[in-house]
Amino acid sequence: MNSMGMKDQFQDKAENLRNKAQQAKGGAKDEASERSAQDRERGRERGRERGREQGRRDETPDEARRAAQEAQDKFNQDYDA
Repeated sequence: MNSMGMKDQFQDKAENLRNKAQQAKGGAKDEASERSAQDRERGRERGRERGREQGRRDETPDEARRAAQEAQDKFNQDYDA
């Protein structure tokens, strides 16, 4: 084998290793991104489960405002009497 053939062989091997490293890097980023999205969704689901365990449900903004106003009215009545 002549020296040019060996040089080409080593360059090809180095290029192949570089490509494999880039692919692995991209795959690791994709995997980390997917895990992050799954963790966020699990956190949201746990929050919803805790709310259900405590007997709460998702309320609309109007319901939340109404409940806050009722609580304020009751507070005011307690201190006015």
